[in-house]
Amino acid sequence: MPKYSIYIPMDNYNKKRREMLEAMPKDMLIGMLEDAAKNWLAHDGLWFQAVEAGHDMKTAIDHDTTAWKRFTVIEAKRIMKRHGIGPDSGLAGLKKALGFRLYAHLNIQEIIAETENSLVFRMNDCRVQSARNRAGLPDFPCKSVGLVEYELFATTIDPRIKTECLSCPPDKHPVEYYCAWKFSI
Repeated sequence: MPKYSIYIPMDNYNKKRREMLEAMPKDMLIGMLEDAAKNWLAHDGLWFQAVEAGHDMKTAIDHDTTAWKRFTVIEAKRIMKRHGIGPDSGLAGLKKALGFRLYAHLNIQEIIAETENSLVFRMNDCRVQSARNRAGLPDFPCKSVGLVEYELFATTIDPRIKTECLSCPPDKHPVEYYCAWKFSI
């Protein structure tokens, strides 16, 4: 260890960090959560653009799909643990979990057409798609990634849940939403 370094054991660092967070006002913590979600999404987009620039759109989408196969399961499991969503918790568990995904802090989403055996989840405003639209670009063709992402997220919550894409770019969609997914059990 260098002569002038300050060594703080990790357990003390984590304790101090937690105390610092607990002392912050709720508005500050909410803002930090929103910033973290924006940072995650920015990194995801920059990573995708780097692969696309070095190769092509198809290769980037293929790699993105591979990453989402793992990430969506990790995210679902962490949400389940943090929010007390038990395994095999059906559509109620899925509905709750969808509200805690990282991009739920950035996008406008809703659940409609809810019945005992199904629900429809819509992404009304998607930060990625809206940014592309503002730049005059066409919708990002995310359907192939979404098929993997939503199916694996849902089946991590409950393996009985079936996922159906109702609309997702490059599909045509109404102005009210970018994508819609039906979950049934």
